[in-house]
Amino acid sequence: MASGAELDDCRRVAEEAARLGGRELLLRFGDHGRVDHKTASTDLVSEADRASEARIVALLRARRPDDGIVAEEGSGHTGSSGLRWVLDPLDGTVNYVSGVPFWCVSVACEERTPHGWRPVVGVVLDPVHDELFHAVRGRGSFRDDVPLARRAGVALDEVILAAGYAYDVAHRRVQAAVVTDLAGDVRGVRMLGSTALALAWIAAGRCDAYVEDRTFRWDWAAGLVIAVEAGAAVEVSGSRVLAAPPELIDGLRPRVAALG
Repeated sequence: MASGAELDDCRRVAEEAARLGGRELLLRFGDHGRVDHKTASTDLVSEADRASEARIVALLRARRPDDGIVAEEGSGHTGSSGLRWVLDPLDGTVNYVSGVPFWCVSVACEERTPHGWRPVVGVVLDPVHDELFHAVRGRGSFRDDVPLARRAGVALDEVILAAGYAYDVAHRRVQAAVVTDLAGDVRGVRMLGSTALALAWIAAGRCDAYVEDRTFRWDWAAGLVIAVEAGAAVEVSGSRVLAAPPELIDGLRPRVAALG
């Protein structure tokens, strides 16, 4: 298990890495260069994604050479320290290339346990609004230096639900049916376009619940630590992420069972 001092170092490195990637993205926002398609016409990757990842990975290799790396755009390294970095150099690429100012850099550090990898440090940077969300497992969640806590005592009809849609257009019909079922019972539904930033917003009390499937580890690893440390419950089942107030998650779980 990583020591407190090592986790502090990982948080500092994660913050530096996120800011480095964020500066690269801001420089290119509005002029993002070539855009390619990955798994579908809706699954985009830009030159900006790759440039951000390259800068982050170079920093991590220099500062933490014994750690592993798992990154969305393909950078990888098998480490020996029992720690690894899981990063999304640009979460919200469709927003980014469309000029929508809701996207972020997500950097998580995980430690190996007997039960698999567990996120222990999470940093989510919103470069447009210069907001840095960060958390270390067991130490609380923060926006810059301000402690965060999810909205408490929220009834279902007061919930602002954030949701995401898959790149697989056919699967969106399944997702839409689940969200439509919930929409009549909550205060509002928001499609934000970034899993990591949506989870950070739950920590900040700006929304109360989140559901999406067809996600990858780099989408939620950092945001999970931030949301949990702010008092939210976050469950990952297969590719599905469900985050909610602890008192509501048991009731929401069967209603999103079609996702996975």
